[in-house]
Amino acid sequence: MLFPPDRCYTDPVECYAYAYDNSRKILPPDAVVFPLCTEEIRQTLALCNQQHIPLVPRGRGTGTAGGSLPEKGGIAMSLERMVNIVSVDPANRVIVTEPGVINQTIQEAAKPHGFFWPPDPSSAMFSTVGGNIATCAGGPHAVKYGTTRDHVLGLKAVTGSGQLITTGCYTTKGVVGYDLTRLLIGSEGTLAIITEATLKLTALPEAVAGITAHFQDLPSCTAAIVNIMSLSRLPSALEFLDSGSLGLIRNRYPDLLPSESHAMLMIEVDGARDELPNAIANIISACSSDFLIEAKEISDTRNLWKARKALSPLLREIAPKKINEDVVVPVTRLPEFLRGLKRLSQQYQLHNVNFGHAGNGNIHVNLLIDPDNAEEVRRAEYCLNDIFDLVISLRGTLSGEHGIGSEKRAFVSKEIDDGTMTLMKNIKNLFDPNNILNPGKLFP
Repeated sequence: MLFPPDRCYTDPVECYAYAYDNSRKILPPDAVVFPLCTEEIRQTLALCNQQHIPLVPRGRGTGTAGGSLPEKGGIAMSLERMVNIVSVDPANRVIVTEPGVINQTIQEAAKPHGFFWPPDPSSAMFSTVGGNIATCAGGPHAVKYGTTRDHVLGLKAVTGSGQLITTGCYTTKGVVGYDLTRLLIGSEGTLAIITEATLKLTALPEAVAGITAHFQDLPSCTAAIVNIMSLSRLPSALEFLDSGSLGLIRNRYPDLLPSESHAMLMIEVDGARDELPNAIANIISACSSDFLIEAKEISDTRNLWKARKALSPLLREIAPKKINEDVVVPVTRLPEFLRGLKRLSQQYQLHNVNFGHAGNGNIHVNLLIDPDNAEEVRRAEYCLNDIFDLVISLRGTLSGEHGIGSEKRAFVSKEIDDGTMTLMKNIKNLFDPNNILNPGKLFP
């Protein structure tokens, strides 16, 4: 037997924990296996190819797009026990790690050497490096530091056909061959299973400062976002919260926000200590308008970030189900996009709460519905379709960091033309000729 009993579940009760992710849908696998090394992954793929058994890789199941759901049954391959950090190399600013290591563990390993790994999704305390790579995770600090694809130098992986491949290199420069590293990043486990990652570290900033800005209306807030992003020095985080978000925070933290605030920006700047005062002054100036309530530096951002990260669960206080999308539009089109969202939510008579990473136009749109109300569900489906059309019309994209998985695959053809789709399917077939690796995901 390839796996001992403690690393191979077939009992439906034991398998149930691997039947869902943060999309809240439940699709049980027939078995769950827990490899500890590349060779076990390779042998499992060989067996699945012989028997045409679907195989779905997963980390800790924090994804929201259904990318790790075994919707065709088969085997769920959990990489959560591949938790070795192979090496920490501060001189070359590199960490080599297995895929099951938690994002936060990477930060803790890098920090004593004066470095960090910039991807910081809200699930960083729980999500794995492999999952971050599979979905090209972002987070609040992507506005300055970029997303996961900007911080991975190379990968080791086993393709759907069972072939071991090595992509990228150990250095920050390297142009030998095709960039297969970037092809695998964001592929959601449909092409290959990552067994090892070489991560590029970044120096921790000398100092960090926080700014909050409150506005009487949404247009003045979105104008401030455009002004801030036009500055020569970017903030390290620029988060937007609409009036619905602020209402939720007030219910939990009554004294945290001005009562007249209807839109808010949470801003961070980092860098050399002597550079921050000028950067802060420029950002506060960029927020100026007749409808600005206040824009000021704050000494401690921890409570604000705590409130920001609490938003998603707080949404369930309004409605039992949220349809959560992570669309992106060019920053200069944010005012038009948010006006369109307001119009559509009114047209379809739906609760809508919006917040997100305004610095790169990545807005988390939340349609709040009662899943037992068939008419409301139908309106939400039409509204979502119109939201995606609006995003595409503004030269945006349907997903900034959550991925496509199964939740958005029906809408992919809005963004990707037929010729490009055919090429992508051909690439999938080359890596996974028997279509056993996370089948059915990404493509309509």
